[in-house]
Amino acid sequence: MAIFSEPNHTSDGVSQRVNSPRFSGPMTRRAHSFKRGGGGEVELQISSPRSEEASEGVPAKHSHHHVTQRVHVKGLLLKKPLASIVEDLGLRERKKIGHWMFLVFCGVCFFMGVLKICATGWLRSAVERTQSNKELSDSIASLNLMDQRSLGYAYREGASDVERTLKTVATGVDGSHAAKTEDSVVWSKPNSDNFTQCIDLPSNHKKLDAKTNGYILVNANGGLNQMRFGICDMVAVAKIMKATLVLPSLDHSSYWADDSGFKDLFDWKHFIDMLKDDVHIVEKLPPAYAGIEPFSKTPISWSKVTYYKTEVLPLLNQHKVIYFTHTDSRLANNGIPSSIQKLRCRVNYRALKYSAPIEEFGNTLVSRMQQNGNPYLALHLRYEKDMLAFTGCSHNLTAEEDEELRQMRYEVSHWKEKEINGTERRLLGGCPLTPRETSLLLRALGFPSHTRIYLVAGEAYGKGSMKYLEDDFPNIFSHSSLSSEEELSPFKNHQNMLAGIDYVVALKSDVFLYTYDGNMAKAVQGHRRFENFQKTINPDKMNFVKLVDQLDEGKISWKKFSSKVKKLHGDRIGAPYPREPGEFPKLEESFYANPLPGCICETR
Repeated sequence: MAIFSEPNHTSDGVSQRVNSPRFSGPMTRRAHSFKRGGGGEVELQISSPRSEEASEGVPAKHSHHHVTQRVHVKGLLLKKPLASIVEDLGLRERKKIGHWMFLVFCGVCFFMGVLKICATGWLRSAVERTQSNKELSDSIASLNLMDQRSLGYAYREGASDVERTLKTVATGVDGSHAAKTEDSVVWSKPNSDNFTQCIDLPSNHKKLDAKTNGYILVNANGGLNQMRFGICDMVAVAKIMKATLVLPSLDHSSYWADDSGFKDLFDWKHFIDMLKDDVHIVEKLPPAYAGIEPFSKTPISWSKVTYYKTEVLPLLNQHKVIYFTHTDSRLANNGIPSSIQKLRCRVNYRALKYSAPIEEFGNTLVSRMQQNGNPYLALHLRYEKDMLAFTGCSHNLTAEEDEELRQMRYEVSHWKEKEINGTERRLLGGCPLTPRETSLLLRALGFPSHTRIYLVAGEAYGKGSMKYLEDDFPNIFSHSSLSSEEELSPFKNHQNMLAGIDYVVALKSDVFLYTYDGNMAKAVQGHRRFENFQKTINPDKMNFVKLVDQLDEGKISWKKFSSKVKKLHGDRIGAPYPREPGEFPKLEESFYANPLPGCICETR
C-alpha cells in the first residue's frame, strides 16, 4: 500500500510561515512621537534616549489640584492649539498623553500587521488547500486502486476474455511505443558482454566413422520439454557408444493424449542433417535389423559416460538393437566431457527445430504480441489442477477445492507423495505462485498495468483465481485469444504442438517469468541464456511469499514491500553465472536450464 505524506501546513496557513524571514525580525518599540519642529509643530519621541532629556528641560507648572487639571484636559485639547496645550500641561501629564498615544499607535500597527498576515496567509492557504486537495484526491484514488489490487478485492465485470482480447488487439489500447522507453528498466536485459556461444565443432574434428556398434531405439517420455531433453541426451548416448540412433518415438499416453509424432513436432530432415557430422541417425531400422527383437533397457538416471561405456555398450554389442524405455534425466548435468556437453547443446538449440506449421504460427503470434512495437512478457503460470494436486498446494483455495486436489493425487498411482502439508511447502518455496501472488510480484517489480502478457499455461484452477491478475493487468493474451478457430484448427487436440507454439512465443519475448521450476521453465530459460542472456525472472518463492504474508497482515507498507521485492530479485534476471554441481544430481541446477559452462564461454 502506498504511503502518502500530508502537506505541512495548518488550516489557516499561518503557522508554516512563522519562521519566515518576512516575520522573523523583532518588532521595534520605537514609534513616531512628538518633538518640536522648525514649523512650530510638535513631535514627541517617547521611550527614546532624547525624550527624557527633552522632558527634563521643560519647566513644570504648579497646579492646585490634579483632579481639576484632568477635568479640563479634554476642553483644553478641543479649544487650544496644540503648542498651547503642551505648554499648559505639566511634565507628568505630557508623559501620560505620550504613553497613551504610543499604545494607540502600537495597537493600530499591531492590528494592521495581524490583518495583513491573516489576509496573506488565508489567501495562500486557500490556494495551497485547493492544490493539496486535488493532489490528495488523486493520491487517495490511486491508493484505493492499489489497495484493491493488493488485497484482490477488485473484480472487473463486462465482456468475456475473448471479446476483451480481440478488442485490445484491434484497437491497440495497450499504449504507444513510448511505453518501452518509460519503463526501460523493467525491460532491460542483464549484461553479458563477455560471454558468447561456443558449441561449434572444432576445426580438427575427425570425420564420423561409418561403422556402428548397433542401433538405439528410444521412447521419449513425458511432456514436450521433457521429451526434448531426453532426445538431446539420447543423441549424446549414441555418440558415446558409437551407435546409430533411430528417429525417436514420442510418448502418447503418460502426459497428454496426443498422437503427434516426431515429424509432427520437429523438422526431422533438418534434425538429421544438422547432426550428420556428430552421429548416425536414421528414419527407421534397416531391413537387416527389422526382425531382431530389441533388448529393453531402462538406463539409470543421472549417469556418467563410464556407465554407458562399461554397462550399456556391452549389451548393445551383444544384441545389436537396444530399446531405451525411458529417456528423461538419463545423463548427468555435470562431470561430462566438454565435447559431449557441446553436442547436447547443438541438438537442443540447432537441430531440434520445430516443424514449419509450429514455427510459422508461433512467429505470427509473436508479431501480434509486438503490436505497435511494444515489448511483451511471457508468463509461465503453473496453476493448473494437476500441478496443484501433484505439489499439494492449495493456498487461497476453498476447502472443497483442496479436497478435490487431494482426491486427484490419490487417483494418480505414479505420484509417490500422497499426504502433503501445502502450507509448509509454500513457505519453503515449493509451491507455484498463485495468480494473485504473480500479480503482486509483477507490480512490485515495476511492470505497468498496460504490460502485454502472453500466458504460457493451461486453465487456472480455482473459482475466480485469475481475476486478481486480470484486474491488475488487463492485456493478457494466449494462443487461444490471439487466434481464430480456423487458425487453431490444425493444432486442435495436439497439446504438444500447442506447447511448441507457446515455446516459440516465450523464447522471443522481451521478458520471461515463470512461477514454478518445471521442464518448460528449464527449457525456455536455458535457451534464452544461450541466446545472449535474454531477461528471465526466476522468483525467489520462499522469501517472496513471506513478504506477501507480511503485506497482507499489514506489517509492511506497499512501498517497503516493493523495495524489498526489487532487492530480492536484483540478481535473479538471467544474468551469467556458472552452473555448479550439487550434493545430489536431482537437487542441482539442470544443464538445460543453465548451459554455462559447457556451451557458453567467457571471452576474457
